[in-house]
Amino acid sequence: MQNQKRVVIDYVSPQINDGKFFIKRIVNEVINIDAHVLVDGHDVIAASVLYKHEKERSWKETRMALINNDEWKASFTVEKQGFYSYKVEAWVDYALNWQHGIERKIEDNQHVKSELLEGIEYLKPLLKKATASEKKYLQMCIDAFGDENQYDNAVAEAKSETLHQIFYKYPEKFLANSTEVYQVYVDRKKALFSTWYEFFPRSASEIEGQHGTFKDCERLLPRIAEMGFDTLYFPPVHPIGYVNRKGKNNTTEAYDGDVGSAWGIGSHEGGHKDIHPKLGTVEDFKTLVKKAKNLGIEIAMDYALQAAPDHPWVKSHPDWFKWRPDGTVQYAENPPKKYQDILPIYWESKDYKNLWKECLDTLFYWIDCGVNVFRVDNPHTKPYYFWNWIISEVKKEHPDVLFLAEAFTKPKVMQQLAKQGYTQSYTYFTWRNTKQELVEYMTELTQTNQREYMRPNFWPNTPDINPFHLQGANESKYMQRYALAATLSSNIGIYGPVFEQMIDDAIPGKEEYYMSEKFQLKHYDWFKQNKLTMIISKINQIRHQHEALQQTNNIKFCHVENDNLLAFYKWNQDKTDELLIIISLDQYYAQQGTVQLPLQDLGIHNGQQITVKDLVTGSSYNWHSEWNFVELHPTLPFHIFKINK
Repeated sequence: MQNQKRVVIDYVSPQINDGKFFIKRIVNEVINIDAHVLVDGHDVIAASVLYKHEKERSWKETRMALINNDEWKASFTVEKQGFYSYKVEAWVDYALNWQHGIERKIEDNQHVKSELLEGIEYLKPLLKKATASEKKYLQMCIDAFGDENQYDNAVAEAKSETLHQIFYKYPEKFLANSTEVYQVYVDRKKALFSTWYEFFPRSASEIEGQHGTFKDCERLLPRIAEMGFDTLYFPPVHPIGYVNRKGKNNTTEAYDGDVGSAWGIGSHEGGHKDIHPKLGTVEDFKTLVKKAKNLGIEIAMDYALQAAPDHPWVKSHPDWFKWRPDGTVQYAENPPKKYQDILPIYWESKDYKNLWKECLDTLFYWIDCGVNVFRVDNPHTKPYYFWNWIISEVKKEHPDVLFLAEAFTKPKVMQQLAKQGYTQSYTYFTWRNTKQELVEYMTELTQTNQREYMRPNFWPNTPDINPFHLQGANESKYMQRYALAATLSSNIGIYGPVFEQMIDDAIPGKEEYYMSEKFQLKHYDWFKQNKLTMIISKINQIRHQHEALQQTNNIKFCHVENDNLLAFYKWNQDKTDELLIIISLDQYYAQQGTVQLPLQDLGIHNGQQITVKDLVTGSSYNWHSEWNFVELHPTLPFHIFKINK
């Protein structure tokens, strides 16, 4: 089909898969739009970004600026939760093109009577749009352009900045071209900045060997708040199956008193909408949620779509499971791990609509109980389009709800889950240990288009993962790993009190905890304090005080000639908060190096004094050079410097 439009718009960013998926932001974040805009010949062109919230009817407009080589930029701020739409529009600006042409002829001392008469045709339509004072000015120009006796005045006004600004303000978008409409989903701030703490409620009892309750958990809330955590995540709190229940240390035979895996959900005591009877009642859970909120903590619930063999679903909805000829269901596997106590759901069931509805109703049930954060177990073993649907349905009614994808699997699978709507994602940070590994991984997360849709959540450990570098590690290593997670990523979490008490006994040759809490009760001295608990609390306090650490993508690694020292610069949106973080990766010996400051990014010149204040120790240093000496010891293997210029 023929097309008279002349302006081409290409390479619009940010957008994902040609707009198939939405990008992600939080309230009051700025979206920077880039596009290639070009036209045949040499005409003057203009471009705008048009945007609106899903509840707004009319588009707002912000003009784009030509930067270089046909590359245009503009930005807008998203002020409300929910979906925004945006697109780029471009056109030949014939009025400005006329002004540009007449300016060149005037500079060449050409007589421009005809050109002035042409200009009147661009002025007349503006009389309908202009303000009263602008109309007066435009009428004066029209009169002058048509009166040869006012030629000198007409020439002066034809090339005036005043006329240029009126043309710019009221463009005639003849044959304008526009792109596809793209979307951005805007979440509340917690989507970008959160500090998670995970523990098993059943291990919260003060009495060794006694099953913990939600009342016991209430006792621990002040400790968690004082340490600076704002999200408390519980493994599943539902009834646990008795059939094929796991014993201690993941054995396939359970004895009297064995509590089983919390992820083996469902028994005659109930299913996904029920509470384990030994933890308390639903009312007890609601009370815990309210008391946590009073301390600034949100309870995150585990959403694990799987069933124990004696889950009520197995009898009431047998079509939700794939039965073999011998009348059994193949238990769940995630090689090399085997889950004999779990039946996987059959997602190709003919009764899938009722299955999906029940899964959605389960989320709504717990949302009604006060839960707004869900950690989703093994989402990569369920259909991607199911997640797209269920997350969208929840967000329509409850935009505050957030979803964390627990998927330690292939990169493209993790990315696809993020594209389908997950708010946050577990990552490979748990295994990234060397300087090269950390820099490469952070560059991938923050400098590619993953930054637009995948929000990483860095966990040094989980109940499933006891990484080799923490097994038998000293206190310095634990401080190092927490400092790395907490300063590289704005979303972080730990499994405690195992982490801060450095409990790291492992099954030989495996990254698994020996006598794992996943399969038994544990008893802890919950109020034990050590240097690590104090360091975690201090770092969390700094994170809450400094916006530079409340986002992930604004990061630049700084050169330092020592592979055991990692240095990077972080800043907030408007650069009112700038930090320099230096972390030693050696838990045994002191490390020295000279760090290169990013002077251009800081907006300073070599020799200009800056003051850096260590936010942990309170010590301050005056630096006058681009290169500055640092030394870190295992006793405190990191600096978090506030930069003051």
